[in-house]
Amino acid sequence: MRRVESGIVRPGWEAEIESQGLVYNRTEVPGGEVRSYWREGPFYDFSMAEIQRLETSVAQLFSMCEAAGDHMIEHELFDRMRIPPIARPQIRRTWEAEPPSVYGRFDLRYDGEGPPKLLEFNADTPTGLVESAVTQWNWHLFTGQGADQWNALHDKLVAAWQRNLLKWERRTGLRPRVHLAWTNEETSGEDRMTVAYLMDTVVQAGYEAVELVVEDIVLDDGDGRFYDPQGRHLDVVFKLYPWEWLIEDEFGAAVLADSARPGGTTWVEPAYKMLWSTKALLPVLWQLFGTDPVLGELLLPAYFADEAPSSWREYVRKPLWGREGANVAIVRDGAVAVEMPGRYGTEGFVVQEFAPLPDFPGVDGPHHPVLGAWVVDGEPAGLGIRESDGLITDNLSYFVPHTIDYVAPRAPGR
Repeated sequence: MRRVESGIVRPGWEAEIESQGLVYNRTEVPGGEVRSYWREGPFYDFSMAEIQRLETSVAQLFSMCEAAGDHMIEHELFDRMRIPPIARPQIRRTWEAEPPSVYGRFDLRYDGEGPPKLLEFNADTPTGLVESAVTQWNWHLFTGQGADQWNALHDKLVAAWQRNLLKWERRTGLRPRVHLAWTNEETSGEDRMTVAYLMDTVVQAGYEAVELVVEDIVLDDGDGRFYDPQGRHLDVVFKLYPWEWLIEDEFGAAVLADSARPGGTTWVEPAYKMLWSTKALLPVLWQLFGTDPVLGELLLPAYFADEAPSSWREYVRKPLWGREGANVAIVRDGAVAVEMPGRYGTEGFVVQEFAPLPDFPGVDGPHHPVLGAWVVDGEPAGLGIRESDGLITDNLSYFVPHTIDYVAPRAPGR
């Protein structure tokens, strides 16, 4: 694994990536400066052996999460994980019934040396999909950098919709219409473009796709079912809206009640994803696999905050339901060294061993990458890399494309 400064900048690249859906490229940072989220020119290169190792590790991590889900339900860990009682019956039902589930993203620490280490699992509403599936693939095709790219996202997404929706169709006897919903509280355009891209994969899978704003969903007081503004029943809804928000909304109880009965709306991702989208997954995984000589190598020691070893002096503290680095703190010598602002943390924290992100320094300073390894329909599917100037990856990070087996051109005369 290495970071390559190619020096290749495509003419009109900003307009090109916006036309491909990355309309949220321009990022305003504190102080008013506007900079590009996409980095044009540099890229990370991997050997095929490294990619194969990452792919194997991601498959193992997903299997470990399945075992952790069984453990959480069997041992009734809902209180420990701060999952509200109202959601628990539907979590159990969906865990057993296995309704449609499409994708998730493991965030990994990796530097090419040793096994990757799990930082967290974005299992419910991961973004970064457009730049991973579309933007960096088109960059690869245009520039010709590298022999390949770990990027089977598009084909696997289409296949995932086909498999899951056909299963739904056979179970219900109906051909589903798929609504894909985003919240208008997100104003950058990222959520809407993620939904727009996923709509395209639904259509390519052979099903009708309808865009929907979460705030426009209608609950019929008469039958207790959900409809869009045109009066069409919501058969299957992909929601780019976290479960922990949904169950606290005014209609949260109705969502859970309706989805549990025959003919109710099927929500994607399913309610059981609350078991994985909380950082409480990390100490559960460590408890189950931390001493395993192979699987334990993929984990960093992690505990619920009130169970952390008293000897720990350096660690990372994470809120159970945090997003984009908000409220994450790095503790060194027993004192908070860095803490990100945010609105999370009242639900509790976990602590994870401090393993500083690797640095691939350049002329413009440090570059700390986090590897976002995608799973689609439970299978490894591709890679997207965000890098930051600091050790906490937040919403001001950059996206950098990657290649496999790049060969640098020889200098003239050699």
